[in-house]
Amino acid sequence: MNDLAKNSLIIALAMVFITTGCCREETSKPNDYPIRPVAFTDVRLTDDFWYPRIVTNHRVTIPIAFQKSEETGRIDNFRIAGELKEGKFSSQYPFDDSDVFKNIEAACYSMQIFPDPAMDAYLDTLISYITAAQEDDGYLYTNRTIDPLNPHDMAGPERWSRIEEGSHELYNVGHLYEAAVAHYQATGKSSLLEVALKNANLIDSLFGWGKLEIVPGHQEIEIGLVKLYRVTGDEKYLTLAKFFLDRRGPGGSEYNQMHLRPADQVEAVGHAVRAQYMYAAMADIAALTGDEAYLAAIGKLWNDVVSSKTYITGGIGAVRNHEGFSDPYYLPNEEAYSETCAAIANAFWNHRMFLLSGEARYFDVFEKVLYNGLLSGVSLSGDHFFYPNPLASSGQHSRKEWFGCACCPVNITRFLPSLPGYIYAVKDDELYVNLFMSNQAGIELKGSKIGIEQATGYPWDGKTLITINSAKPITFNLMIRIPGWTKNEAFPGDLYQFTDTSSQSPAFMVNGIQMHPEIVNGYASIKRSWRNDDKVIIEFPLEIRKVMAHPMVKTDSGLLALQYGPLIYCAEQVDQAYHAISNIMIDSDLQIDFHFYDDFLGGIGTLEGKAGITLIQPNGTVQIEPGPFCAIPYYAWANRGAGEMRVWFPENKELMVPYKLE
Repeated sequence: MNDLAKNSLIIALAMVFITTGCCREETSKPNDYPIRPVAFTDVRLTDDFWYPRIVTNHRVTIPIAFQKSEETGRIDNFRIAGELKEGKFSSQYPFDDSDVFKNIEAACYSMQIFPDPAMDAYLDTLISYITAAQEDDGYLYTNRTIDPLNPHDMAGPERWSRIEEGSHELYNVGHLYEAAVAHYQATGKSSLLEVALKNANLIDSLFGWGKLEIVPGHQEIEIGLVKLYRVTGDEKYLTLAKFFLDRRGPGGSEYNQMHLRPADQVEAVGHAVRAQYMYAAMADIAALTGDEAYLAAIGKLWNDVVSSKTYITGGIGAVRNHEGFSDPYYLPNEEAYSETCAAIANAFWNHRMFLLSGEARYFDVFEKVLYNGLLSGVSLSGDHFFYPNPLASSGQHSRKEWFGCACCPVNITRFLPSLPGYIYAVKDDELYVNLFMSNQAGIELKGSKIGIEQATGYPWDGKTLITINSAKPITFNLMIRIPGWTKNEAFPGDLYQFTDTSSQSPAFMVNGIQMHPEIVNGYASIKRSWRNDDKVIIEFPLEIRKVMAHPMVKTDSGLLALQYGPLIYCAEQVDQAYHAISNIMIDSDLQIDFHFYDDFLGGIGTLEGKAGITLIQPNGTVQIEPGPFCAIPYYAWANRGAGEMRVWFPENKELMVPYKLE
């Protein structure tokens, strides 16, 4: 049987098992995550906070990403490689192919929420270019195909010659595999999946134990291969993914996590996105193969990241020169790199850690990332972006329309439409509620289909109404995550702590009756026979909290930050009385109130009050006077142009820079 016939058979078999949705199991596996996420296609988001952002992503951000891919030559590269057009490789990097693949993935997710025949037709055309660009044996890498005698310096003189150093040949196709699975699930068409399988079969024939025993410098193909395995059930893709992990190290560079075998790594080092993609892949392999060494390693790595290498916004990767981790507790603010892609990868990894364990602390990190360090990566209008996400600015940072290395915008486009798939999960007779967003969902549980609805004003309001809809009574355990910030935990571990202790606690009512549920792994566990229209009311106490960092974080010594629910706040120059930031003092006695404005920055809650303002009087004396202060959620900064910004504020006058009155 030739490769084309094999691919056709695999696709035909996959059609028997496939289900729609990026987060749903495609086939039944002997080993897998003990907890199963509910697919985003089974959840209809109606949330006032998130739904408009997903609409903007579909109408604005995804089209812009395709437009920029056209303008910068990323799409032309496929036409030229496929001899559909004459020309030279016309974009900046050989990994630019991956941006097109990621945005295809985004469009496929988004079309499942917003059916879009025009976008579907555009993808068909784009896939025809990709198909033409693929070489006869399955190789797909436009830079080398266009001019094999003069490839990009990063590519190396021949195939695979620099995959460990930076050719990104395998990184690119990892994103191809993810896009192909998404396209197949969204449309039922096999055109891109055929390309992906042809390429994966080529790589499987060349790489592995006793073959080419080299691995990609940038992890990603491992995640894509697992998705191909889930769709096709073909074990060779899972085996190849595990090989690419097991063959890493020892003795290589920390930059790309080649210094040790993954199972032996206990400290997060090197490039943050590469590391997080590897940790996510290790979680996949651990779930699917039962690899205990990987389970132990990612547990230790998670503790290292959370205890000493995460910003209060959930961002990771402090150092610009290698876009990655530094020493424990080294978390500079104005120089923070905190790449948007790293935040998204951090969310991917923490979601997998939850699926392995059922522990709420992983979703506490996920939520902190989601509402802060991830969401800050895209403007409210959906057409400007951050690559790094600093926690302070003297005015030098501004959002950009696009980047030469454009991984971050297209990572945002693919994450946002899949967000509803992170809200719920199931295990046996347990239904987990992980995120609080207004929605309606249909969920398979214990062989029955139940409906669940949320109505909430979260994150501005702490009240959530959950309604259960079932044609007949059904007994199951409703597991409601209790966010750590409601339990006086600013962040898992001791990296960040609130300055005081709140006496308030979450409240739960079922059909009007107060409940005191058992707490299991950070979840309120309510087990009962649920009937149609049963209602659960959750009240999370939303308070303005002051946060301090661990004493080892020297850059935050003597400083405080502000948190409201899951949101971290910052002050922008434009909102302050003297249009200055460095002269503001927030001590432990500062009184601040929450205010919500429908017509400000897309509808936003601010923190307003009187802060200590250090002023140099005309006679030269320095005085601290109470003055008006306003803070906005960190995700919303730099939507009104460049200017000073700060997340951390002095709590004493010695760290302030006085403002000179004229």
